[in-house]
Order: sequence, then structure tokens, then C-alpha cells
Amino acid sequence: MAKVEEVVIVGGGIAGLATAVALQRVGRRDIVVLEGHSELRATGAAISIFPNGWYALSALGVAHKLEPYYLPFQISRITDLATGDTQELYFAGSAHRGEAGVRAMHGKALLEALAEELPPGTIRFCSKVVSIKSGGSSNFTSLHLEDGSIIRAKLLIGCDGVHSVVAQWLGLSAPISSGRSAVRGLAVFPEGHGLETVFRQYLGEGIRAGYVPLNSKEVYWFLINYSTSSEREIAGRPELILREVTENLARGFPSDYADVVRRSDPATLTWAPLSLRAPWAVLLRRAHLTLPTRIGANANAAAAATVAGDAFHAMTPDTAQGGSAALEDAVALARCVGADAGGGGAAAVGRYVAERRWRAAGLVAGAYVAGWVQQGGGGGARAGVWAWLVKWFRDWVFYRFIFPRILDAAWYNCGDLTPPL
Repeated sequence: MAKVEEVVIVGGGIAGLATAVALQRVGRRDIVVLEGHSELRATGAAISIFPNGWYALSALGVAHKLEPYYLPFQISRITDLATGDTQELYFAGSAHRGEAGVRAMHGKALLEALAEELPPGTIRFCSKVVSIKSGGSSNFTSLHLEDGSIIRAKLLIGCDGVHSVVAQWLGLSAPISSGRSAVRGLAVFPEGHGLETVFRQYLGEGIRAGYVPLNSKEVYWFLINYSTSSEREIAGRPELILREVTENLARGFPSDYADVVRRSDPATLTWAPLSLRAPWAVLLRRAHLTLPTRIGANANAAAAATVAGDAFHAMTPDTAQGGSAALEDAVALARCVGADAGGGGAAAVGRYVAERRWRAAGLVAGAYVAGWVQQGGGGGARAGVWAWLVKWFRDWVFYRFIFPRILDAAWYNCGDLTPPL
């Protein structure tokens, strides 16, 4: 028999756990998080949290558990490998000159800090949703799990990532390829790395790479390149990933970057294509659904569904806003649900999507533009005058006038959550 649950969150990543914590803080205790894997899993070796993310973490009541363990940085130092020229960018954006409070941290640590706030049993592991159905005479959405069980939800929230089952069911268009891929890893220096706490970046022909310390002994690094057919054979094989980076993609890079890559923990190495939800899809496609009630039923009792995090607005990592934006979603959604007099969520999801659409679309567009410009508008595949123009625009216009404006988005404060009296 199908089991009935009031609030079901699909996905136990940052968006899913943060949403569960936020809903709990506004008084909801009837929450279930369905996670398809057998344990908490973080995508990538690390995640950067900007001021907007820290505002959200403070609202969730977990910021204090993470801040002391990770080094804050304020500056990005960017070197053009072709010319040797280096520029400095401040994460304070165009209008702020205080400490930015940007930190890179272990994704697993963030998940664990959020999970600790939830009652035992809230997260149900090995619970993969394969299909969703609605309709009939009930006011519930039916989730069909891989093990054959069925859960009926009054409020369904999809936090199941880029290829979200919930987003597909709602009618959001599929994510599109950016044409680029990212290699990521975590370097370990048992004796200490001695590196300056800045975000170090290098720009090559169609390649953007960099690193940033997490703490005194660990350094997160990445390399973004234009996708090739051969990367499918390499992904998932750490020894081949490391060889491709050191012997091909990052050959000739400065010694500090090469040393960081060589110190990589093989278990942290990943290579994956970068996808995004088109900004116009975030703005125009349906991101929530309220099921019709039976005749005479209270409108607030209607079943409702929506999405958050990458399921709503997947973006490329070029402004490192994916995690922070997901945390914002959690706070905004919970605040809307807390304001719903009926408590069911039918009215809340509409307000939440209306509040988040424009900001989310702007973050997606800003990240894509930042990546496209910084990598030369196509790299080696678009050589000649065009490449020269894009690089000139990047160095003399984009970094000086446009990128600081994009970074202003990182100072957005999503507000607080008010616990029930």
C-alpha cells in the first residue's frame, strides 16, 4: 500500500537537506528526504560559499559550525599564460569593499552539518524515485520508487539535481550542454602547503584552471576545457585523469599549479560535462504545480510540487554560485511555506517560484557569460581576430567593469527564518 507523507523532498544534496532544515525551522516536522544513494554524497571535491550562501547558512543556523574550519579569501589573482600578465579581482564586487567572506569547503562537511540538524530517520537512503504520477480523485502526488514502493506526497519538492525527475515531470525543459567540461580534485599536503590564501587562476588557449586552499593542508583545484569525445573514456579513471591533466591539458602551466595537481587524492578526481538550465527556461517554463482539489475542498489542502537548487536552475561553476543559490532557495521556500495559513504549500510554491525566477535566471546567465568570456569565446576552435577581440574585451572591459557587477549578486541577503511561536 502507498504511504502518505505531508512533505517529501527528493534528493539529499545541498538543496534537499537545506530545504528540510529550513522547513523544520518554520515549524514543519512532517518531512521526508528521499536519497537514492546509500549515504550522503557530495558532487565534486569541494564547494565555494559566497556571502549570499553564508547569509542563508546563518538563517539555517549552521554557519557557526563551518566557518572556523575553512580559510576565507577575498582576491582572485588571474594570469594570462600567453602574455604572463596578472590581474587581481576582489570578490567584494563593485559596491562593497569589506571582507567578502568567501570560503571553499568540503562538500561532505556541509552536508553533514545540515544533516545533523534533522531528526533521525528524516533522510531515507536507497530511495530512488523512478517516476511520478498525479491525478485521480486524491489530492496527492504519487512517487514510485525503484524498490517498488509508492509514496503519496501532499507537498513535493524536487532537489534531485541537474537531471531531475521532478523537474522533468513538471515540464521544465532539459538542461543544455555548455560545450565545456570540468576536471576537479583535492590536493593533500600532510606537511602543509604554505600557499597564499587567494583564488589563483590561469587562462590558456580555451582552458581556465585554478586552485584555492581549503585549510592549511588541503587545496581544491579545477581545470575547465572545451569538451572532447575522448573524455568519456577517461572520466571515472583517476590515473587517466591525472595523466591527461599533467601531460596534456596543463602541460607548461606554472610549477605551483602542477605541484597541486600532482598531490591529488585519486578518490577526489572527477571529470564531468558542464550543463545549465537555459535562463529563458527558468523564467518561462513551469517550475511549480498545484493539483486541482476535489469539489468543496479547501484550496490550501491541494497537493503542490516545485523544485530547488540545480533541479530548478542548474548553472555552470564559473561564478561558483550553484551551492549558495541552492541555500537561498531553501530559505525562500521555507519562508513562503511558513506564511501559508493552510500549511499545505499550494499557495506557497507559487509565491516561492515568483520570488526566485528572476534572480535564478540572472545567476545562470551571469555564470555562462563569465565562463564564455574568460575562456576566449571558444578557445582554439575560434582562432584569429575573433579570439583576439574576445581576449581584449576580457582583459580591458569584462574584468574591470562587468565581472564586478556579476559578483555583486554574491552579496544578496535572502533574509531570516522566523521560528513559530
